[in-house]
Amino acid sequence: MGQRSITKNTLFYGDNLDIMRQYIADDSVDLIYLDPPFNSSRNYNVLYKDESGEESQSQILAFEDTWHWSKDTTEPEFLALQKQGDNLSELLTTLVRVMGRNQMTAYLVMMSNRLQELRRVLKPTGSLYLHCDPTASHYLKMILDMIFGAGNFRNEVVWQRTATKGDARVKFGAVHDIILYYSKTDKYQFNSVYLEQDENYLSRFRHNDNDDKGYYRLAPLDSPNPRPNLTYEYKGYKPPAKGWRVSRELMEQLDREGRLFFPKDINGRISRKHYLNEQDGRKASDVWIDISPLQASAAERLGYPTQKPVALLERIIQASSNPGDIVLDPFCGCGTAVHAAQKLNRIWAGIDITPLATTLIKSRLYDAFGIEAKKDYDLFGEPTTLDDALHLANQDRYLFQWWALGLLPARPHGGHGDSKEGKKGSDKGIDGVMTFQDTAGGVHKRIIVQVKSGKVSSRDIRDLNGTVDREKNAVIGVFVTLEKPSYNMEIETLEIGRYISEGWNRNYPKIQILTIEQLLSGVKVDFPGTDTTLKQAQKELQNAGEQQLL
Repeated sequence: MGQRSITKNTLFYGDNLDIMRQYIADDSVDLIYLDPPFNSSRNYNVLYKDESGEESQSQILAFEDTWHWSKDTTEPEFLALQKQGDNLSELLTTLVRVMGRNQMTAYLVMMSNRLQELRRVLKPTGSLYLHCDPTASHYLKMILDMIFGAGNFRNEVVWQRTATKGDARVKFGAVHDIILYYSKTDKYQFNSVYLEQDENYLSRFRHNDNDDKGYYRLAPLDSPNPRPNLTYEYKGYKPPAKGWRVSRELMEQLDREGRLFFPKDINGRISRKHYLNEQDGRKASDVWIDISPLQASAAERLGYPTQKPVALLERIIQASSNPGDIVLDPFCGCGTAVHAAQKLNRIWAGIDITPLATTLIKSRLYDAFGIEAKKDYDLFGEPTTLDDALHLANQDRYLFQWWALGLLPARPHGGHGDSKEGKKGSDKGIDGVMTFQDTAGGVHKRIIVQVKSGKVSSRDIRDLNGTVDREKNAVIGVFVTLEKPSYNMEIETLEIGRYISEGWNRNYPKIQILTIEQLLSGVKVDFPGTDTTLKQAQKELQNAGEQQLL
């Protein structure tokens, strides 16, 4: 594939540092949004809830937000950064010397490498928004100053992400996140963002001349800085001490259009009339309190722990890009930036290293927009052939398992740790769970999923059947295998029998064997009713011609 400009929506699976270095060309992206995880010693579990509202036991450690200084990864990256011999290397060397080799400095080393790559792929007119909390924002700002240049810092946006919390009893409540906004150069794209016209805003327009122009407010025409060339008398009114904001020619034009207010006192100041019906609204400042956080019951919440509201990403994308521009999210999680970019007719690229994230994004894009991988957007990095699947299984069997579950899709089950350290909690014979509702308003039934990447036998089928019988509300078992099942395994499924659906008056195999090859070709689990495994994203209505699918 090689480095190239992004011309089509693309979802990448893999380490964003590797992806950017290998596949994304210099000066090819218009806007970058990233929300890299950091909150020391905190584990993020994606918790699923059954439609009944009860918390399911199905969960997966989506990522472990505890960074460790590793001699195999962090130390080599740090030494490579030191060899650059620039201001960034000096800053990192100082931070490590003062703070030590710990979670925070490991995180900063990781981010420094990625931020350098992100600057490389940005167009000269491009912008970057880094979303973080106050735990690390001050360190990240220093690093961004070194990489982008302090002169290209544009804003520190404060977003109120939650209402006052319980910790307000012992300190001021921690309710905000920080979004650091940088441009690559001083020739950057920016579109003013206007807020809704609330009562406070409307109350400013209290003057009315009872003509057909409506209500207006008065704005000063005084220059904020000394302007000797704009210091002139107009119709007997003396100029302000620093001069006017406008030239005499423009002053005369405004006068002819009836846009000037002349006070009765000749010693007063001329003001300019701003009519309400000509205003787009109040321009957004760098403090955002009008975008509500996602509550637990929010319709758009999909269960991902750090999910942000679509409205937040829409504001950023509208401010710093135009339709048809390229938007990149290198830590795309459950895909809110991707969702917003698709909705606003931008070309997007999302990168994530967890199979869970790419599964959620694929489901989200289909539910919200009806678009599918390979047909409507490129899916890169995930296995698409049997050979790819074999390679992943040989590389990391736990990543293979999570990826295979996403083909169904099923919710991963059990306490899975960092596969690179070989950890895996007890799953009691369950790798994944699917749920469905056989009849409207009925009990949600469970489908137990097991995934095997090695040798398989009839004993595996009998064990799965026993697990289905043991688990509450479980009625079907699905055996996913990389290897081709034997004839005896197929016979075993027939002898086990079938699940009888009362709602659909049909019989379904109680134990079903699906190979990876079949799943890649589109074969699905056979079950009745409505699939309730993953929460569906709200469907987005797109106007023809305005928000075409790319």
